[in-house]
Amino acid sequence: MKSKIFNIVNVIILTLLSLVCLYPIWYVLVASLSNSNLIMQHTGVLLTPLKFTFGSYIAVFKNKMILSGYLNTLKILTISLTLQIIMTSIGAYFFSRKNVLWKKPLMIFVTITMFISGGMIPFYQNLRDLHLLDTHWGLIFPFMISTYNMIILKTSFESIPESLCEAARIDGAGHFKILFSIVLPLSKPIIAVMLLYYGVGIWNGWFWASTILSDRSMYPLQVILREILLTNDTSTMTQGVSSGDLEAVGATIRYATIIVATLLILCVYPFLQRFFTKGIMVGAVKE
Repeated sequence: MKSKIFNIVNVIILTLLSLVCLYPIWYVLVASLSNSNLIMQHTGVLLTPLKFTFGSYIAVFKNKMILSGYLNTLKILTISLTLQIIMTSIGAYFFSRKNVLWKKPLMIFVTITMFISGGMIPFYQNLRDLHLLDTHWGLIFPFMISTYNMIILKTSFESIPESLCEAARIDGAGHFKILFSIVLPLSKPIIAVMLLYYGVGIWNGWFWASTILSDRSMYPLQVILREILLTNDTSTMTQGVSSGDLEAVGATIRYATIIVATLLILCVYPFLQRFFTKGIMVGAVKE
């Protein structure tokens, strides 16, 4: 009986927490599909669109910077994810092998980088001296490995039976062959988790992009979204709107811009979610 009561209370509490977390997303979506004048007059809870319209989304895609930002973000995302998975896998494989020379001191040295860094200014100066300013490579090369993700992947690789790797070595396979033909195919759940971790970080990243890029045509989507929200500038998307309606139209356009900027990652997440629990547990617990 106590167990049933506990489960019921848990379900109620978690349901309420879910609603609290989901409502802001739902509000932004519904507001973006509402009539601009009605949404400005509305107060309180909003559950359905007020006079349904796609006008805000049509206005958003009139802004050429949105499409440019999408393309730049997809370019950075594709190249970064490829390099990050490859480099993190190589590092994790190295530290997961037995009898590696100076393995513990090297692992300590790498782990220290999670807590101590050179700082923002030296990092920027490195990018400048390496001629990575005003290039997308400046957002890719310095972030190819996350120590935290590498440790999770290393723990997962250690759970793979050593006998499989030994059998491959007897057949003449080298380390790269073992990594890409045996270890990675057996680690699909944790690789999916790495894709999610890295992908969300890249998609949401705006700070270094806004710091090292001066050419607006190279801005990723999140920098453009930040500009629209902070500067309250929707002038490129409200041409032909009377001055009296600018504030109302601008509000719904900002809601629509938020949805456009987050839609892709929200669509991809459910497909990776089924791997998430299994992958993170495999990477966190050593058998």
